[in-house]
Amino acid sequence: MRILGITVPENKRLEIALTAIYGIGRSRALHILKTAKVDPAARSAALSVEQENEVRKLVESFKIEGDLKREVAANIKRLKDIKSYRGNRHARHLPVRGQRTKTNSRTVRGNVRKTMGSGKRKEEKK
Repeated sequence: MRILGITVPENKRLEIALTAIYGIGRSRALHILKTAKVDPAARSAALSVEQENEVRKLVESFKIEGDLKREVAANIKRLKDIKSYRGNRHARHLPVRGQRTKTNSRTVRGNVRKTMGSGKRKEEKK
């Protein structure tokens, strides 16, 4: 099953498979399936054409994928343009929501380290 160019996985339950679409989480997926009167435990391959079209129509009624990504990017750009605190944090690639930065925040800053071994170097074989 394809919705707006995104292939929904066929081997997963529908409530999980719909989350492959950007902008649809578990709660929204369950809401869509409840409105369409489709069993959340069903697989996308088992749907009838009418059910598939109903789910597709409901999904397309939400702002998802490209439109949502553009809106989020525009909101961040607006914050940067007005030079707000949150905009500055986005621009510097630092945590925006008040987290500490002395420790943690490695992933936001791009400083991801792999876990270290014992610290000893393995001796080269001669």
